[in-house]
Amino acid sequence: MSTNPAPNEESSAVQAHLTIMQGVINRMAENSRSCKVWCVTLVAAVLVLVARTGESQHALIALVPSGLLWFLDAYYLGLERRFRNSYNDFVAKVHRGTVGVTDLYEVKPVGSGIGQFLWAMFRSPSTLPFYVLVTVTILLAWWLIIPSDTPLAGGKP
Repeated sequence: MSTNPAPNEESSAVQAHLTIMQGVINRMAENSRSCKVWCVTLVAAVLVLVARTGESQHALIALVPSGLLWFLDAYYLGLERRFRNSYNDFVAKVHRGTVGVTDLYEVKPVGSGIGQFLWAMFRSPSTLPFYVLVTVTILLAWWLIIPSDTPLAGGKP
């Protein structure tokens, strides 16, 4: 009867598990980046159309995709942080020598989903400044395109 030794740092199973985890983390980071790229693309397209037509109220339509992509970006960033927590917990177990066979290939996020989402939405330096700047840009474009003869623009009726 043979006993399997506890997985260690040099174990191919540990290395494979870490590679899988890194792949998941990289996909979440790429999804987050894609949200920002799509946001800039969609907002720019809407604002170009608005500038051509002169219909200032249509500029506010750009708030919809930017808000939805902010939400989705925060989701992916929060999920990425949870997978990084899982990765770090696994590495700590490997270094302590407490990793077991049951820990291998169990790919699941660690931590509060809502907590990480809210952090990513309102506290992350990679989402909050970006989406606030996009929102301010949309509002400035809306304000600048308003015809000068409307009371809202400060013109004389």
